[in-house]
Amino acid sequence: MAATDQHGQEGISDYAPQRSGFFAPLRGNAGLIATALIAAGGLALGGFLLGDGLPRAKRSERAVTVRGVAERDVRADLAVWSLSFAGNAPDLASAQAQADANANAIRGFFREQGFPADALTTTGVNVSRESENKQVRYVVRQRMTLRTKDVARAETAGHNQFELVRRGVFLESGSKLTFIYTGLNRIKPDMVAQATKDARASAEQFARDSGSDLGGIRNATQGYFEVSARAGDASEGWGDAETPNKTVRVVTTVNYLLK
Repeated sequence: MAATDQHGQEGISDYAPQRSGFFAPLRGNAGLIATALIAAGGLALGGFLLGDGLPRAKRSERAVTVRGVAERDVRADLAVWSLSFAGNAPDLASAQAQADANANAIRGFFREQGFPADALTTTGVNVSRESENKQVRYVVRQRMTLRTKDVARAETAGHNQFELVRRGVFLESGSKLTFIYTGLNRIKPDMVAQATKDARASAEQFARDSGSDLGGIRNATQGYFEVSARAGDASEGWGDAETPNKTVRVVTTVNYLLK
């Protein structure tokens, strides 16, 4: 609206500038207000997600670690008998003759025990010249090895080995009859499954006792397979390898989530 001043001239009313000046600050601050509202909303949403994430993180930490065990008694399927002996004499020929006599006595012993000739092989020969108090002696050492899958026959022969002593054969240190189980790969899958089943049973019991539900497997590790003498078969001075009766054992460690 135009107004007339005291001189009769038309001019701009003072009201219009005053109205324009009142809304100008509001328009100028509108961007800042919008930015503040967006920031506040983001903080609120972030706080909600953080607050919800903490319980979820805690839930993911609830777990139980258990061990499952599987054992199986097995029978060795391979026997290896290493026999060391020597001939000792002032001259090499006599020492060799003694060693040959021992070798023949050993072959005769195993033939009588029912083993075929090819079950026994010569696996090493050593000749040494020794001197003591200016006396020279020759030592001929020899090693023979019996290798057979007829474990029962080898076990019987082991019980009768003193017959070799009666025949004049002196077995040196290192002579030993050992029994080996070679079928580990055949029983591994079943034993792992058994150990895992045993671990789950323990985890389920723990979950029930704690008022939880058992979840999935978070991680798991399989231990080494151990082959040892069957309980009661190993005695002082005799190792795990010297009995044909074995126990195979494996321990599996499993980490389960709890819900």
